[in-house]
Amino acid sequence: MDTHHHCNCKHAPGENHSGARRNFLTRATLAAGVALLGTAAPSGPARAGGHTDILLLTCMDFRLMDSVEQYMAGRGLTHKYDHIVLAGASLGALTDKYPAWNRTFWDHLAVAIQLHDVKKVVVMDHRDCGAYNAILGEDLAPDPLREADVHRDHLDRLAAAIKDKHPGLQVETLLMALDGSVEALGNFA
Repeated sequence: MDTHHHCNCKHAPGENHSGARRNFLTRATLAAGVALLGTAAPSGPARAGGHTDILLLTCMDFRLMDSVEQYMAGRGLTHKYDHIVLAGASLGALTDKYPAWNRTFWDHLAVAIQLHDVKKVVVMDHRDCGAYNAILGEDLAPDPLREADVHRDHLDRLAAAIKDKHPGLQVETLLMALDGSVEALGNFA
């Protein structure tokens, strides 16, 4: 019995039908992927459905992510706010040490205003912040009163900058302790 199949198919020498089929399927899959990539990017301005009034800026500290979410949920804001995360929160948004972070904050704020019509920025710093230590070169945690004053200063500076660039926005500044408790430091209408 002849196990060789003879055909006029055009495939590489020594390649059988299953190899040719695999080769074709690979090429077809890649071509489809390239075609999808070409249609994935919107041609016009980005639009997002929905509306939220609040943009929240917090630090990246993993120790407090659950506490931040619980705090916002306690205010009835689950799934009702945009969230920006920068090391140091208010300090990260204003530091000269990492100017790209400044631009990131302001760009995100502009997009949140455009897409979701935010009316208020909530800035939440936290105690025992490693970014404050790294950027300012000082461990503030041993002196809680000084720590609160330094955070208040940076929070006030950011609130003033936000109000200067976007006078219609409200700004609320908060300081979270490692136990998840939150102290309101300012409310700028």
